[in-house]
Amino acid sequence: MLTEPAQGLAPRRTFSVVWWPLLGLVVAVTGWWAVTAALEINPVVLPSPAEVSDGFGRYREVLLSETWHTTQSTVLGFGLSVAVGVLIGVSIAAWRPVERMFSPLLVAFNAVPKVALAPLMLIWFGYGSAPILAMAFMVCFFPIVLSTATGLTSTPVDLVDLARAMDASRSQIFRRVRLPAALPQIFVGLKVAMPLAVIGVVVGEMQYGETGLGMIIVQTSGQGDTSTAFAAVTLLALVSIVLYYLLVLIERLALPWVRATTSVR
Repeated sequence: MLTEPAQGLAPRRTFSVVWWPLLGLVVAVTGWWAVTAALEINPVVLPSPAEVSDGFGRYREVLLSETWHTTQSTVLGFGLSVAVGVLIGVSIAAWRPVERMFSPLLVAFNAVPKVALAPLMLIWFGYGSAPILAMAFMVCFFPIVLSTATGLTSTPVDLVDLARAMDASRSQIFRRVRLPAALPQIFVGLKVAMPLAVIGVVVGEMQYGETGLGMIIVQTSGQGDTSTAFAAVTLLALVSIVLYYLLVLIERLALPWVRATTSVR
């Protein structure tokens, strides 16, 4: 009785995970092609999918090389923001005076448009990878801080009381109760921050980068080669998708109990 639904579940999950996204991609590309063909849009304004594919074919090696540079910068900037953001979030959750002292400053810093800091970062770091990593860090670390602090301060009271009743120390409560309970919320912040890291890296590459897809977009757009610029944008989208779902995979492997205890499968 229970075997038949289990056997039919795998094909449905495969269709949901693989084929629906592919169908959405086909619909989007078809709509893109139909708009450019029906309205006869100038390729300089909006190239068709075939023209973007041609632009990728002409500069494939350069685009793939710069994609690797952008991916490296994204991962490094994201990793730096995770290390600092989680540390700040833990500090805010562990000690109330820290929250009262620094929460307004963090909110104010997050409200400042990061592009407005671009000229100053050029003075501070010069050209190269340092200002790019700094831009990625500034753009994506705040969601990590917020999700970490929120997760650690929203631990169910009954779990904490139970641990205290068993004479658990404060560090044991943190490691065995509060941190595991906060991990789903922390991963929410990480998933929000990952695409922001890509945005920060691209903004940095456009402003003062010597490599990367952002630099390619600026150069090719300035030369009127929008098909290659759109190819670089497409690669950026693919990088964002791959990194995001790698993070989702890490979450599922690290927190299998979350998926098992939620109603949504």
